[in-house]
Amino acid sequence: QVQLVESGGGLVQAGGSLRLSCAASGDTICISTMGWYRQAPGKERELVAVISSGGGTNYADSVKGRFTISRENAKNTLYLQMNSLKPEDTAVYYCNAAPRRDLYRCQAYTGSWGQGTQVTVSS
Repeated sequence: QVQLVESGGGLVQAGGSLRLSCAASGDTICISTMGWYRQAPGKERELVAVISSGGGTNYADSVKGRFTISRENAKNTLYLQMNSLKPEDTAVYYCNAAPRRDLYRCQAYTGSWGQGTQVTVSS
């Protein structure tokens, strides 16, 4: 299995920046695409950005041009650089790892979620 631990959340003023990190441990060879999701109070969890094992990225329209997702495979770490933060970015941010299906040893792995890290943007 794979364990994910997020860090880097906090309180920041509108227009500021934060960098989230997600450290993966365990059977990390079974990780394919990784991503960041967020959930604001009273709302459903939504996709923020994803990155494939090859480095291809996709972003929610609401964060394009402001957020950058990256991964350092050698360190098994995922990042989210968040610039020009807005109050509407306030949420709990979760890291996700999707399973790869091309390895027999990974067939039982169904993916992982981190515990979440709070990001609060004040106006």
